[in-house]
Amino acid sequence: MSEKVSVVSDSSFEKEVLQSAKPVLVDFWAEWCAPCRMLAPTIDAIADEFGETAGVVKVNVDDNTATAQRYGIKGIPTLILFSEGKEVERVVGATSKESISRMIQKHVTITASA
Repeated sequence: MSEKVSVVSDSSFEKEVLQSAKPVLVDFWAEWCAPCRMLAPTIDAIADEFGETAGVVKVNVDDNTATAQRYGIKGIPTLILFSEGKEVERVVGATSKESISRMIQKHVTITASA
């Protein structure tokens, strides 16, 4: 895992994600989930690409059930982009790096110009 990807728990989610000054991509995943493991290198690459302008964190749904329930996580991997403490985009299932980049770029640009 990239050093730019943080692991967030139920107890740190509020501070690390909702109170972040920059957009944060949250990867809801589990150890046993094959598509989650396949997506992991993509998440690392996104963290490397957007490390200065957006946060990238992982939440293990098995270990952090309160956060997973709070955001209605039914299938994994689920990627949710938060900006200014609110959910602004959601993707369920494995997706391409380009798709994730476009999603983040849209909100990084909005945040930077606000």
